[in-house]
Amino acid sequence: MTGRPSSAMARARRRDRRVYTRSHPLLFALLAASRRHAVTRVGGAVLVHGTEPYRQALTRIPLDRTATGTTGGAARELSASGTLFDQEGTGHRATRRAVADDLGAAGVERLRPVWQDVLDRRLAPLAAGADVDLVPLARELAGATVRALLNATGDPEGIAAAAAAAAAAAVRDHLPGPRPPGTARAAAAAATARLEALLAPASGEATEPALRAMLAVAAVNTTVAALPRAAAWCADAQLWDQAADDRLRPALVSELLRVIAPSPLLPRVAASDADLSGCPVRAGDRLILIARHAARAHNDPPDARHPAPPATAQLVFGAGTHACPGARLARAQLDDTLAALAPHRPAVVRALVDRGAALPGWRCLTVRAARRPESAENR
Repeated sequence: MTGRPSSAMARARRRDRRVYTRSHPLLFALLAASRRHAVTRVGGAVLVHGTEPYRQALTRIPLDRTATGTTGGAARELSASGTLFDQEGTGHRATRRAVADDLGAAGVERLRPVWQDVLDRRLAPLAAGADVDLVPLARELAGATVRALLNATGDPEGIAAAAAAAAAAAVRDHLPGPRPPGTARAAAAAATARLEALLAPASGEATEPALRAMLAVAAVNTTVAALPRAAAWCADAQLWDQAADDRLRPALVSELLRVIAPSPLLPRVAASDADLSGCPVRAGDRLILIARHAARAHNDPPDARHPAPPATAQLVFGAGTHACPGARLARAQLDDTLAALAPHRPAVVRALVDRGAALPGWRCLTVRAARRPESAENR
Protein backbone atom coordinates (compact mmCIF):
# COMPACT_ATOMS: atom_id res chain seq x y z
CA MET A 1 0.00 0.00 0.00
CA THR A 2 1.31 3.44 -0.89
CA GLY A 3 2.48 5.82 1.81
CA ARG A 4 1.19 8.87 -0.03
CA PRO A 5 -1.55 10.96 1.64
CA SER A 6 -4.95 9.55 0.74
CA SER A 7 -6.15 13.00 -0.35
CA ALA A 8 -3.27 13.30 -2.84
CA MET A 9 -3.96 9.86 -4.30
CA ALA A 10 -7.67 10.62 -4.53
CA ARG A 11 -6.94 13.88 -6.33
CA ALA A 12 -4.65 12.13 -8.80
CA ARG A 13 -7.19 9.40 -9.47
CA ARG A 14 -10.03 11.90 -9.96
CA ARG A 15 -8.06 13.88 -12.50
CA ASP A 16 -6.91 10.81 -14.42
CA ARG A 17 -10.42 9.38 -14.51
CA ARG A 18 -11.53 12.41 -16.52
CA VAL A 19 -9.63 11.22 -19.58
CA TYR A 20 -11.99 8.22 -19.67
CA THR A 21 -15.28 9.76 -18.59
CA ARG A 22 -15.01 12.76 -20.92
CA SER A 23 -13.60 11.06 -24.03
CA HIS A 24 -15.57 7.77 -24.25
CA PRO A 25 -18.15 8.04 -21.43
CA LEU A 26 -20.60 5.36 -22.61
CA LEU A 27 -17.92 2.80 -23.38
CA PHE A 28 -16.14 3.20 -20.07
CA ALA A 29 -19.38 3.26 -18.11
CA LEU A 30 -20.12 -0.18 -19.57
CA LEU A 31 -16.66 -1.44 -18.69
CA ALA A 32 -16.86 -0.09 -15.15
CA ALA A 33 -20.31 -1.62 -14.62
CA SER A 34 -19.16 -5.08 -15.74
CA ARG A 35 -15.77 -5.25 -14.04
CA ARG A 36 -17.00 -7.13 -10.99
CA HIS A 37 -17.02 -10.21 -13.25
CA ALA A 38 -13.65 -11.53 -14.38
CA VAL A 39 -15.25 -12.59 -17.69
CA THR A 40 -18.73 -11.70 -18.90
CA ARG A 41 -20.62 -11.98 -22.16
CA VAL A 42 -22.57 -9.08 -23.68
CA GLY A 43 -24.23 -10.35 -26.85
CA GLY A 44 -21.51 -11.48 -29.24
CA ALA A 45 -18.75 -9.86 -27.20
CA VAL A 46 -16.83 -11.32 -24.28
CA LEU A 47 -15.50 -8.73 -21.82
CA VAL A 48 -12.36 -9.87 -20.03
CA HIS A 49 -11.44 -7.97 -16.85
CA GLY A 50 -9.64 -10.54 -14.69
CA THR A 51 -5.87 -10.77 -14.57
CA GLU A 52 -5.56 -14.47 -15.33
CA PRO A 53 -8.34 -14.65 -17.93
CA TYR A 54 -6.77 -11.68 -19.73
CA ARG A 55 -3.41 -13.46 -19.83
CA GLN A 56 -5.05 -16.69 -20.97
CA ALA A 57 -6.95 -14.92 -23.75
CA LEU A 58 -3.68 -13.66 -25.21
CA THR A 59 -1.65 -16.81 -24.74
CA ARG A 60 -4.07 -19.75 -25.10
CA ILE A 61 -6.88 -18.71 -27.45
CA PRO A 62 -6.13 -18.54 -31.21
CA LEU A 63 -6.92 -15.00 -32.39
CA ASP A 64 -8.02 -13.72 -35.79
CA ARG A 65 -5.51 -10.98 -36.54
CA THR A 66 -7.44 -9.46 -39.45
CA ALA A 67 -11.05 -9.46 -38.22
CA THR A 68 -13.10 -6.29 -38.44
CA GLY A 69 -12.90 -4.26 -35.23
CA THR A 70 -9.38 -5.38 -34.31
CA THR A 71 -6.09 -3.54 -34.64
CA GLY A 72 -5.07 -5.77 -37.49
CA GLY A 73 -8.43 -5.37 -39.19
CA ALA A 74 -8.10 -1.60 -39.11
CA ALA A 75 -4.58 -1.85 -40.51
CA ARG A 76 -5.75 -4.05 -43.36
CA GLU A 77 -8.64 -1.73 -44.21
CA LEU A 78 -6.36 1.29 -44.41
CA SER A 79 -3.79 -0.26 -46.72
CA ALA A 80 -3.60 -3.03 -49.28
CA SER A 81 -0.05 -3.83 -48.17
CA GLY A 82 0.85 -6.51 -45.65
CA THR A 83 1.45 -5.29 -42.13
CA LEU A 84 2.78 -6.42 -38.81
CA PHE A 85 -0.78 -7.16 -37.74
CA ASP A 86 -2.14 -9.28 -40.59
CA GLN A 87 0.82 -11.58 -41.13
CA GLU A 88 0.66 -15.15 -39.98
CA GLY A 89 3.13 -17.88 -39.06
CA THR A 90 6.79 -17.39 -39.94
CA GLY A 91 6.15 -14.06 -41.70
CA HIS A 92 4.56 -12.58 -38.60
CA ARG A 93 7.30 -13.90 -36.33
CA ALA A 94 10.10 -12.66 -38.61
CA THR A 95 8.62 -9.16 -38.80
CA ARG A 96 8.13 -9.01 -35.03
CA ARG A 97 11.74 -10.11 -34.52
CA ALA A 98 12.97 -7.34 -36.81
CA VAL A 99 10.90 -4.74 -34.96
CA ALA A 100 12.03 -6.11 -31.60
CA ASP A 101 15.67 -5.83 -32.67
CA ASP A 102 15.20 -2.16 -33.60
CA LEU A 103 13.52 -1.53 -30.23
CA GLY A 104 15.94 -3.59 -28.15
CA ALA A 105 18.52 -2.23 -25.70
CA ALA A 106 20.94 -1.09 -28.42
CA GLY A 107 18.15 0.48 -30.47
CA VAL A 108 16.80 2.39 -27.49
CA GLU A 109 20.24 3.75 -26.65
CA ARG A 110 20.66 4.87 -30.26
CA LEU A 111 17.35 6.74 -30.10
CA ARG A 112 17.75 8.20 -26.60
CA PRO A 113 19.62 11.39 -27.64
CA VAL A 114 16.72 12.22 -29.97
CA TRP A 115 14.10 12.49 -27.24
CA GLN A 116 16.54 13.90 -24.69
CA ASP A 117 17.13 16.85 -27.01
CA VAL A 118 13.37 17.48 -27.11
CA LEU A 119 13.12 17.25 -23.31
CA ASP A 120 16.05 19.63 -22.75
CA ARG A 121 14.65 22.21 -25.14
CA ARG A 122 10.97 21.96 -24.28
CA LEU A 123 11.42 21.89 -20.48
CA ALA A 124 13.99 24.68 -20.27
CA PRO A 125 11.29 27.36 -19.65
CA LEU A 126 10.36 25.70 -16.34
CA ALA A 127 13.63 26.88 -14.83
CA ALA A 128 12.68 30.47 -15.68
CA GLY A 129 9.26 30.16 -14.06
CA ALA A 130 7.31 29.79 -17.31
CA ASP A 131 4.51 27.29 -17.89
CA VAL A 132 5.02 24.29 -20.17
CA ASP A 133 2.31 22.29 -21.94
CA LEU A 134 3.44 18.67 -21.89
CA VAL A 135 1.16 17.55 -24.73
CA PRO A 136 3.03 19.35 -27.56
CA LEU A 137 6.25 18.13 -25.92
CA ALA A 138 5.01 14.54 -26.06
CA ARG A 139 3.94 14.96 -29.69
CA GLU A 140 7.32 16.26 -30.79
CA LEU A 141 9.15 13.65 -28.72
CA ALA A 142 7.08 10.85 -30.29
CA GLY A 143 7.38 12.21 -33.81
CA ALA A 144 11.13 12.76 -33.54
CA THR A 145 11.64 9.26 -32.16
CA VAL A 146 9.58 7.67 -34.94
CA ARG A 147 11.42 9.71 -37.54
CA ALA A 148 14.78 8.49 -36.23
CA LEU A 149 13.58 4.91 -35.79
CA LEU A 150 12.34 4.68 -39.38
CA ASN A 151 15.02 6.92 -40.92
CA ALA A 152 12.18 9.04 -42.26
CA THR A 153 12.25 12.48 -43.87
CA GLY A 154 9.06 14.07 -42.52
CA ASP A 155 8.73 16.79 -39.90
CA PRO A 156 8.37 15.25 -36.39
CA GLU A 157 5.28 17.25 -35.47
CA GLY A 158 3.72 16.53 -38.85
CA ILE A 159 4.34 12.81 -38.33
CA ALA A 160 2.73 12.98 -34.90
CA ALA A 161 -0.30 14.90 -36.19
CA ALA A 162 -0.90 12.49 -39.06
CA ALA A 163 -0.50 9.44 -36.80
CA ALA A 164 -2.99 10.88 -34.31
CA ALA A 165 -5.50 11.69 -37.07
CA ALA A 166 -5.24 8.20 -38.58
CA ALA A 167 -5.80 6.50 -35.23
CA ALA A 168 -8.67 8.77 -34.19
CA ALA A 169 -10.51 8.30 -37.49
CA ALA A 170 -10.05 4.52 -37.42
CA VAL A 171 -11.44 4.32 -33.88
CA ARG A 172 -14.46 6.49 -34.75
CA ASP A 173 -15.51 4.03 -37.44
CA HIS A 174 -15.96 1.34 -34.77
CA LEU A 175 -17.87 3.47 -32.26
CA PRO A 176 -21.54 4.45 -32.37
CA GLY A 177 -22.28 7.92 -33.63
CA PRO A 178 -24.36 9.97 -36.11
CA ARG A 179 -22.18 9.88 -39.22
CA PRO A 180 -22.65 8.61 -42.76
CA PRO A 181 -21.32 5.05 -43.11
CA GLY A 182 -17.68 4.88 -44.12
CA THR A 183 -16.81 8.53 -43.54
CA ALA A 184 -14.45 7.75 -40.66
CA ARG A 185 -12.81 5.03 -42.72
CA ALA A 186 -12.26 7.47 -45.59
CA ALA A 187 -10.76 10.01 -43.18
CA ALA A 188 -8.50 7.34 -41.69
CA ALA A 189 -7.31 6.24 -45.14
CA ALA A 190 -6.53 9.84 -46.09
CA ALA A 191 -4.62 10.42 -42.84
CA THR A 192 -2.71 7.17 -43.35
CA ALA A 193 -1.74 8.23 -46.86
CA ARG A 194 -0.40 11.53 -45.47
CA LEU A 195 1.48 9.63 -42.78
CA GLU A 196 3.06 7.21 -45.27
CA ALA A 197 4.27 10.18 -47.32
CA LEU A 198 5.85 11.77 -44.23
CA LEU A 199 7.52 8.47 -43.38
CA ALA A 200 9.24 8.12 -46.74
CA PRO A 201 12.75 6.83 -45.95
CA ALA A 202 15.81 9.01 -46.38
CA SER A 203 17.48 6.07 -48.12
CA GLY A 204 16.28 2.79 -49.60
CA GLU A 205 14.35 0.81 -46.98
CA ALA A 206 12.84 -2.64 -47.36
CA THR A 207 10.09 -2.02 -44.79
CA GLU A 208 6.68 -1.64 -46.42
CA PRO A 209 4.92 1.76 -46.09
CA ALA A 210 1.91 0.25 -44.27
CA LEU A 211 4.12 -1.33 -41.62
CA ARG A 212 6.00 1.93 -41.14
CA ALA A 213 2.70 3.77 -40.76
CA MET A 214 1.29 1.31 -38.22
CA LEU A 215 4.48 1.46 -36.15
CA ALA A 216 4.21 5.25 -36.17
CA VAL A 217 0.52 5.16 -35.20
CA ALA A 218 1.23 2.84 -32.26
CA ALA A 219 4.30 4.73 -31.04
CA VAL A 220 2.88 8.23 -31.35
CA ASN A 221 -0.54 7.62 -29.83
CA THR A 222 0.68 5.65 -26.82
CA THR A 223 3.45 8.17 -26.10
CA VAL A 224 1.17 11.20 -26.36
CA ALA A 225 -1.37 9.50 -24.11
CA ALA A 226 1.14 8.26 -21.53
CA LEU A 227 3.69 10.99 -20.81
CA PRO A 228 1.35 13.84 -19.79
CA ARG A 229 -0.86 11.48 -17.75
CA ALA A 230 2.18 10.14 -15.89
CA ALA A 231 3.35 13.65 -15.10
CA ALA A 232 -0.10 14.59 -13.81
CA TRP A 233 -0.09 11.54 -11.52
CA CYS A 234 3.32 12.52 -10.12
CA ALA A 235 2.20 16.09 -9.53
CA ASP A 236 -1.18 15.29 -7.95
CA ALA A 237 -0.09 12.22 -5.93
CA GLN A 238 3.16 13.85 -4.71
CA LEU A 239 5.42 11.28 -6.35
CA TRP A 240 8.24 13.59 -7.42
CA ASP A 241 10.51 12.31 -4.63
CA GLN A 242 10.25 8.82 -6.13
CA ALA A 243 10.79 10.22 -9.63
CA ALA A 244 13.95 12.00 -8.46
CA ASP A 245 15.43 8.83 -6.93
CA ASP A 246 17.50 6.89 -9.48
CA ARG A 247 16.91 3.68 -7.51
CA LEU A 248 13.13 4.06 -7.28
CA ARG A 249 12.39 5.64 -10.65
CA PRO A 250 12.46 2.40 -12.72
CA ALA A 251 9.83 0.89 -10.43
CA LEU A 252 7.81 4.11 -10.55
CA VAL A 253 7.89 4.03 -14.34
CA SER A 254 6.52 0.50 -14.35
CA GLU A 255 3.84 1.44 -11.81
CA LEU A 256 2.74 4.53 -13.71
CA LEU A 257 2.48 2.63 -16.98
CA ARG A 258 0.45 -0.03 -15.18
CA VAL A 259 -1.98 2.53 -13.76
CA ILE A 260 -2.17 4.66 -16.89
CA ALA A 261 -2.54 1.67 -19.24
CA PRO A 262 -2.06 3.86 -22.36
CA SER A 263 -3.99 1.29 -24.45
CA PRO A 264 -6.66 0.52 -21.84
CA LEU A 265 -8.46 -2.13 -23.85
CA LEU A 266 -7.46 -4.50 -26.64
CA PRO A 267 -10.15 -5.51 -29.16
CA ARG A 268 -9.57 -9.01 -30.49
CA VAL A 269 -11.60 -11.76 -32.19
CA ALA A 270 -11.45 -15.46 -31.31
CA ALA A 271 -10.39 -17.69 -34.20
CA SER A 272 -11.72 -20.91 -32.63
CA ASP A 273 -13.98 -22.15 -29.84
CA ALA A 274 -12.51 -22.03 -26.34
CA ASP A 275 -13.38 -21.69 -22.67
CA LEU A 276 -12.29 -18.70 -20.64
CA SER A 277 -12.72 -19.07 -16.88
CA GLY A 278 -15.95 -20.98 -17.38
CA CYS A 279 -17.31 -18.63 -20.05
CA PRO A 280 -17.72 -20.35 -23.45
CA VAL A 281 -16.00 -18.51 -26.30
CA ARG A 282 -17.08 -19.20 -29.87
CA ALA A 283 -15.09 -18.65 -33.04
CA GLY A 284 -15.93 -15.15 -34.26
CA ASP A 285 -16.71 -13.76 -30.80
CA ARG A 286 -15.28 -10.33 -30.10
CA LEU A 287 -12.93 -10.34 -27.11
CA ILE A 288 -12.69 -7.01 -25.33
CA LEU A 289 -9.57 -7.38 -23.19
CA ILE A 290 -9.48 -4.63 -20.58
CA ALA A 291 -5.79 -4.13 -19.84
CA ARG A 292 -6.53 -1.45 -17.27
CA HIS A 293 -8.53 -3.83 -15.08
CA ALA A 294 -6.28 -6.84 -15.65
CA ALA A 295 -3.33 -4.80 -14.37
CA ARG A 296 -5.35 -3.64 -11.33
CA ALA A 297 -5.05 0.01 -12.36
CA HIS A 298 -8.53 0.78 -11.02
CA ASN A 299 -7.74 -0.55 -7.51
CA ASP A 300 -4.01 -0.29 -6.78
CA PRO A 301 -2.40 3.18 -7.04
CA PRO A 302 1.20 3.56 -8.22
CA ASP A 303 3.88 3.11 -5.59
CA ALA A 304 7.53 2.45 -6.40
CA ARG A 305 8.20 1.19 -2.88
CA HIS A 306 5.48 -1.46 -3.08
CA PRO A 307 5.07 -2.20 -6.79
CA ALA A 308 2.75 -4.74 -8.35
CA PRO A 309 4.35 -8.03 -9.44
CA PRO A 310 6.20 -7.59 -12.76
CA ALA A 311 3.96 -10.17 -14.43
CA THR A 312 0.93 -8.04 -13.58
CA ALA A 313 2.49 -4.71 -14.56
CA GLN A 314 3.61 -6.17 -17.89
CA LEU A 315 0.01 -6.92 -18.90
CA VAL A 316 -0.53 -3.37 -20.15
CA PHE A 317 1.91 -4.34 -22.93
CA GLY A 318 0.11 -7.63 -23.69
CA ALA A 319 1.44 -11.13 -23.10
CA GLY A 320 3.21 -13.96 -24.87
CA THR A 321 3.46 -13.61 -28.64
CA HIS A 322 1.04 -10.68 -28.37
CA ALA A 323 3.35 -8.60 -26.17
CA CYS A 324 4.16 -5.12 -27.45
CA PRO A 325 7.74 -4.91 -28.81
CA GLY A 326 7.90 -1.23 -27.83
CA ALA A 327 7.71 -1.78 -24.06
CA ARG A 328 11.42 -1.08 -23.50
CA LEU A 329 11.20 2.13 -25.52
CA ALA A 330 8.11 3.31 -23.62
CA ARG A 331 9.79 2.72 -20.27
CA ALA A 332 12.99 4.50 -21.31
CA GLN A 333 11.12 7.56 -22.59
CA LEU A 334 9.01 7.85 -19.45
CA ASP A 335 12.06 7.32 -17.22
CA ASP A 336 13.92 10.16 -18.92
CA THR A 337 10.85 12.42 -18.87
CA LEU A 338 10.34 11.95 -15.13
CA ALA A 339 14.04 12.46 -14.45
CA ALA A 340 13.92 15.76 -16.36
CA LEU A 341 10.75 16.97 -14.61
CA ALA A 342 11.54 15.87 -11.05
CA PRO A 343 13.99 18.69 -10.13
CA HIS A 344 11.24 21.23 -10.86
CA ARG A 345 8.53 19.44 -8.80
CA PRO A 346 5.95 20.79 -11.27
CA ALA A 347 2.27 21.20 -10.45
CA VAL A 348 -0.61 21.02 -12.93
CA VAL A 349 -2.11 24.42 -13.64
CA ARG A 350 -4.37 23.53 -16.61
CA ALA A 351 -5.73 20.25 -17.96
CA LEU A 352 -8.15 19.70 -20.85
CA VAL A 353 -9.27 16.26 -22.04
CA ASP A 354 -8.74 15.34 -25.69
CA ARG A 355 -12.23 14.17 -26.63
CA GLY A 356 -11.26 13.20 -30.18
CA ALA A 357 -8.13 11.13 -29.58
CA ALA A 358 -7.96 7.40 -30.19
CA LEU A 359 -6.58 6.77 -26.69
CA PRO A 360 -7.69 8.47 -23.46
CA GLY A 361 -5.43 11.45 -22.86
CA TRP A 362 -5.04 15.20 -22.45
CA ARG A 363 -5.38 17.84 -25.16
CA CYS A 364 -3.56 20.24 -22.85
CA LEU A 365 -1.62 19.47 -19.66
CA THR A 366 0.17 22.60 -18.52
CA VAL A 367 2.60 22.48 -15.61
CA ARG A 368 4.52 25.07 -13.62
CA ALA A 369 7.63 24.50 -11.52
CA ALA A 370 7.02 24.49 -7.79
CA ARG A 371 10.69 25.17 -7.17
CA ARG A 372 13.82 26.01 -9.10
CA PRO A 373 16.38 23.24 -9.60
CA GLU A 374 19.54 23.56 -7.52
CA SER A 375 22.37 25.30 -9.35
CA ALA A 376 25.27 23.15 -10.48
CA GLU A 377 27.62 24.57 -7.83
CA ASN A 378 25.21 23.71 -5.02
CA ARG A 379 24.58 20.11 -6.08
